[in-house]
Amino acid sequence: MANPQALVTFVGVQKTYDGTTLVVPDLNLEIQRGEFLTLLGPSGSGKTTCLMMLAGFESPTAGEILLDGQPTSRTPPHKRNFGVVFQNYALFPHLTIAQNVAYPLTVRKVGKDECARLVARALNMVRLEGLDARYPGQLSGGQQQRVALARALVFDPQLVLMDEPLGALDKQLREHMQIELKELHRKLGVTFVYVTHDQGEAPTARRFAARSRKACCAVIGCGRSACAAAATPPTISTGRSRRASPWCRPTRSGTSRSRR
Repeated sequence: MANPQALVTFVGVQKTYDGTTLVVPDLNLEIQRGEFLTLLGPSGSGKTTCLMMLAGFESPTAGEILLDGQPTSRTPPHKRNFGVVFQNYALFPHLTIAQNVAYPLTVRKVGKDECARLVARALNMVRLEGLDARYPGQLSGGQQQRVALARALVFDPQLVLMDEPLGALDKQLREHMQIELKELHRKLGVTFVYVTHDQGEAPTARRFAARSRKACCAVIGCGRSACAAAATPPTISTGRSRRASPWCRPTRSGTSRSRR
C-alpha cells in the first residue's frame, strides 16, 4: 500500500523495450517531499529509464507511478509540473539566456511583467545576473548548466529531475556545482531526483539508490558508509521459486538491509 506522505511512489514498476528483457525489473520506491534522492548506477542499469518514466517521456510496461497518491499514467509530461535538466542542457542556441529561461513560462502563457520577474529571480538563484542578454554559445559549460537549472526552476516545480547534469563538466567544476546544487536544495526545499553513474556524487545527497548493472539488486542508504557498501552489492536470489525485490531499505544507522 502506498505511503500517503510520499510525494512519488513507484509500485511494482517494470519496463521492457523488446518484450523480453526487463530494463527495470521490479521497482518499489518512495520519494519524500523535500528530499534529494540520487539514483546511482552504471550505464544500462535502468536509472535514466526510471527518470524518464517519472517525467512522462516513457510509460511503464507494468506497475504504477503515483504522484501525491494519484496515478500519473494519464498525465502528459507538460502537465506534471516537473522541471527537467538534461546532460546536454538542451538550450536553444538562437535564444538569449533570458529567453531560454523564460521558455516554460511562455508555454504556460505567463504575463510579460510576471515572466520578467520570475526570470530575474531564477537567474539570481543560479548566480547569472547580468548575463540575460547573452547567447548559450557565449557561456562556459558551467554557466550553460546553470541556465538549464534556472529554466527547470523558474516556474516553481514540485519536483526537479536531473539526468547526469554534471557529466560534461571537468572534475573541479563538477565538484563545485555539486556543492551549489546541495545549497540550492537547502534554500528552496524542492524535491530533487538526481541520476548519475559517478559514485563520488552520491554522498552529497541526503539519500541514494544504487543499482547493479544487471538491475537485480540495490542499496538505498545515506552517507559514505552506505555508498561504499553499494560498490559491492549483495547477491539476491531471482530464481523462479523465490524472487526478491531488487530494492533494500536503509536502517537507522545508514547501512542497508533487504526488504522483506
